[in-house]
Amino acid sequence: MLKIALSAFTLVFLAELGDKTQLAVLALATESRSPWAVLIGAGSALFLSTALAVGLVCLLHKTIPAGFAKGLHYTAGALFILVGLWTIFRA
Repeated sequence: MLKIALSAFTLVFLAELGDKTQLAVLALATESRSPWAVLIGAGSALFLSTALAVGLVCLLHKTIPAGFAKGLHYTAGALFILVGLWTIFRA
């Protein structure tokens, strides 16, 4: 379980570095008189969105066939690559 938790932490941490969400939090923290409130709000939002994603997968995992999950992994990977390419060529 620790290996999975560390893997998820590393993946999300690296994916969020330089993300527009991080930049928005940076802007909020610089304008706020209470950066700790920004940290609590942003951290809570990330926690809630992650909990919703995990909860949804737990519900769907029991109802969808294994082949669909594998296709979903490939689709998500392809979308990440396409968004990355779109970002590169748009710049």
